[in-house]
Amino acid sequence: MKTLTHHFILPAVVIVLGFSAIYVLSNYLEKNRVVLPENYDDTDLAFEGRRLKGFALGAEGLLADWYWIKSLQYLGDKFVKSEMESINIEDLRNFNPRLLYPYLDNATDLDPRFMVPYSYGAVVLPAIDPEKAIALAEKGIANNPEQWRLHQHLGYIYWRLKNYEKAAEVYEKGSRITGSGDFMKMMAAAMKIQAGSRETARAMYQQMFDEATDPQTRGNAQFRLMELNSLDERDAIRSALEQSKENSGRCPQSLQEILPLLRSVKLAGGHNFKIDNANNLVDPSGAPYLLDQQICDVKLDPERTKLPQS
Repeated sequence: MKTLTHHFILPAVVIVLGFSAIYVLSNYLEKNRVVLPENYDDTDLAFEGRRLKGFALGAEGLLADWYWIKSLQYLGDKFVKSEMESINIEDLRNFNPRLLYPYLDNATDLDPRFMVPYSYGAVVLPAIDPEKAIALAEKGIANNPEQWRLHQHLGYIYWRLKNYEKAAEVYEKGSRITGSGDFMKMMAAAMKIQAGSRETARAMYQQMFDEATDPQTRGNAQFRLMELNSLDERDAIRSALEQSKENSGRCPQSLQEILPLLRSVKLAGGHNFKIDNANNLVDPSGAPYLLDQQICDVKLDPERTKLPQS
């Protein structure tokens, strides 16, 4: 009897009591669960790169890569979790990505010669915190005075801010660095003459696209070039619509009617109009342009285009 009690009854009682305790504890924890704030993911970073430097046993470069990858994941998660129908790349403050700069700052503290975070910061940070964007670019220049492209990044930031005088100054300084070529001199002159023109913007983004070493910067430059191309296309389409209206006394029934008029148009940057398989005139993102017959004007398809609707 003692053996039965020792080997079967007592263990069974312990198991039953254990499950009962777990059930009670689970109910208590469920009722008293701590509600985390919505911005819990944005809690301050536990470590600063400058404090880790010298204690990483030679792995500073690896840690810098980690912070860089985290910066991409951090902003990407913000976009994925957002309920916004569209993203305004000119102003990302609604996403409250306040840790993006600390991630990039940590990466460049650990590896001051890591160029990618500087270029990424120049592209993205102006839409979040222009002062932080300038600070990161200036940090890059201080750590890498021989890298003329960092002056290009800083000049781009000032150009985005429409501070053309300061942008010209930065491009001029960068043009004196060995290896900068004619581009920096050209941009310094452009800042003084036609800083706000599409031609200047196209030259800037084309250079950025051609020389980008990371897909994020390259993708942003490509998107901007598509936007500029669409603006030129819509100007040409409007001219063709006006010409057709004058010739026939009415607005065309569709954009297909003006295709013959567009064949002779030479667009800036050497690109051409695109026609899809259904003979629709499409924007650079592949979405058909729409004709507003009431005002006889062309517009982007808000549901299909990937371009900003300006």
